[in-house]
Amino acid sequence: MATLYEKVYGCLAASRIGSAMGAPVEGWTPEGVQAPRGYVDRVQKVYGWVDQLLPYTHYANRGIDWERLPGTTEDGIERQKLMTQAIITKQDRITAEDLYKTVVDVTDLDKIWYMTEPSDIRVLKFMTCGVPAIEVGRLSGWHDLNFNRACQPIGLINACDPAGADRDVRDIGRLFYAPTDGALVWAGVYVAAIAEACRPGATIDSIVDVAMQFADERMQREMGRAIEIARGAADWEAMRDEFYTIYNGGGIPYAACYASETVSKGLAVFVHARGDAKTAVLTGVNFGRDTDCLAATAGGLAGAFSGIGALPEEWVKQVDEATFANPYTNIQCTIQEHAEGVYRALQNRAQKMGALAQTLTNS
Repeated sequence: MATLYEKVYGCLAASRIGSAMGAPVEGWTPEGVQAPRGYVDRVQKVYGWVDQLLPYTHYANRGIDWERLPGTTEDGIERQKLMTQAIITKQDRITAEDLYKTVVDVTDLDKIWYMTEPSDIRVLKFMTCGVPAIEVGRLSGWHDLNFNRACQPIGLINACDPAGADRDVRDIGRLFYAPTDGALVWAGVYVAAIAEACRPGATIDSIVDVAMQFADERMQREMGRAIEIARGAADWEAMRDEFYTIYNGGGIPYAACYASETVSKGLAVFVHARGDAKTAVLTGVNFGRDTDCLAATAGGLAGAFSGIGALPEEWVKQVDEATFANPYTNIQCTIQEHAEGVYRALQNRAQKMGALAQTLTNS
């Protein structure tokens, strides 16, 4: 069984690997009829089966021609790294105000243009102008998208405390979304599952059960349908084909990036992969649509369950090398350095909670 440190390391590593491996085929959609086994998948047509980190370009529509090295992560991991850094700085759970300070201190408007979405640039400008943390998300322009795919550190610092993870992500999410936005509810479901995955003795079923506990009735139906598909599918292709009969929309910005789709499919991929991080990443990468977010979501959850030992060392090494070769990322460090920092913060939090418990017990 993986140790808590191995789970922290595995979660961060799998999410960053999934981000980097899924980015080259992000947004690729099927050709032909969108029905079970009734189309030729573009990912398979071009690559057969993606199982390695590839170079890619992003934001060509903004005139950015920078070719990213294999292993280079993208916008979601930039947000994740900022959350991780804020946790390491505070050595405890963080609030929206803590993340706000880290974002302002660490990010560079000139660099962020190359790494992330226009809405991130907009909210950073509001922060540098002094707009209060509680108000920034109201101005972002995002609605119901997959904030969950960057929030793994919030689940990790709340290891074994799903309710705390859900509470914190709703607070922190105010920097990116309106306080009542559905994206924050879906993110709460996801980070609660991460927190449960960190618990000694956690099982696939217990993780799914915790996710369901933090969802409303409509969300429970959507996730329940997804998990039923995963458990009934003969193989990953049959599962993917069935999902394409449900999630196949297009024609609007971020059509494949809604939190309801990513969290539901992410849980399903996690279940179908039996919690194995490598399998979850590869399945997400080859699934089509928002491949980097799906692979990061499913992989991060599986990494928190199975630990770093489930991932190939060469994948971790390549992501680290690409990070240090990246002139635009806001934070250059190894995945292990971030994992060690979060683990230290967890130990610090545990000591403070232990001291409080002793005080209350002896009162």
